[in-house]
Amino acid sequence: MWCQVTKLPDRRTRSFKCSATSRAVGSPLVMDPNSICRKTKRLAGKQAELCQTQPEIVHEVAKGAKLGVRECQYQFRFRRWNCTSQNKYFGKILQQDIRETAFVYAITAAGVTHAVTQACSMGELLQCGCEATRSRAPPRPASFSTTTSVEGVKWEWGGCGDDVEFGYEKSKQFMDAKRKKGKSDIRTLIDLHNNEAGRLAVRNYMRTECKCHGLSGSCTLRTCWKKMPHFREVGDRLLERFNGASKVMGGNDGKTLIPVGQNIKPPDKQDLIYSAESPDFCSPNRKTGSLGTRGRMCNSTAMDVSGCDLLCCGRGYRDETVVFEENCLCRFHWCCVVQCKKCSVRKELSLCH
Repeated sequence: MWCQVTKLPDRRTRSFKCSATSRAVGSPLVMDPNSICRKTKRLAGKQAELCQTQPEIVHEVAKGAKLGVRECQYQFRFRRWNCTSQNKYFGKILQQDIRETAFVYAITAAGVTHAVTQACSMGELLQCGCEATRSRAPPRPASFSTTTSVEGVKWEWGGCGDDVEFGYEKSKQFMDAKRKKGKSDIRTLIDLHNNEAGRLAVRNYMRTECKCHGLSGSCTLRTCWKKMPHFREVGDRLLERFNGASKVMGGNDGKTLIPVGQNIKPPDKQDLIYSAESPDFCSPNRKTGSLGTRGRMCNSTAMDVSGCDLLCCGRGYRDETVVFEENCLCRFHWCCVVQCKKCSVRKELSLCH
């Protein structure tokens, strides 16, 4: 979503013309599949191999990276750093070992896992399909997505289960490829850990869906399959991990990570980790990737991170009346056009000084 702002004669009023077209966003991965594979000599072995032999999978990798960044922007929409899409600033975030970097790597790895797995289930990739269920153990009653009792009901694995293992492996191959020379061992260990945390946020939370079969609405046979969690659930879960992320430092052997602080348990595989404190993101700073919060919308009544006190960094805020121009009164005309009128909507906003 983007908006064009126009000043009206009244200084307190602005006109916002919005479009649903999404601007290009940044990512640890290049968004355009052709760009990813343009110079395979610069890529590590697994990445180069995928580019040369499985370009259709690389296309899904790029879609997954976009999915991850969009979710990042949703989860951080009310925070000082809002997962900005400006590449110069976004790139600076990725060069650090802060909490925000940890989330970006995790959500991107999760997005790649999710997108590749979804493409398998949709039949868009020749290398994979629905999950093989012959060797899977019987589903437990507690895992059914419906509330009907399963006592005395025959069941079988069927349908089209999501082959998350395939998506997991492809994400691992592309995201965990050999790092460029010059990166410290600690940085590499942190990136690999957060990549894995993102993938596990998808793989470890598969749900069981079932469908009943029988005469007159009875459930004499139940067919079950495994489905991935909705990606919004993945984003919510990783945001919780972000809020509880663990600070670490490198061990003397250069191969281990040690939690910083006393009486702190070592982070598990699903935790996010970082080694440096984040900037406050209050003022613009190209070195840290901060755009600042001047002009950001805030909630004057909220006490959380979206509230004006925190989001505006104590600088205060002003109230303005804005006019949004948006589509309205849309009608479908056979076949196949949707025609809409333009409506102006006035709204009171609080904007950071």
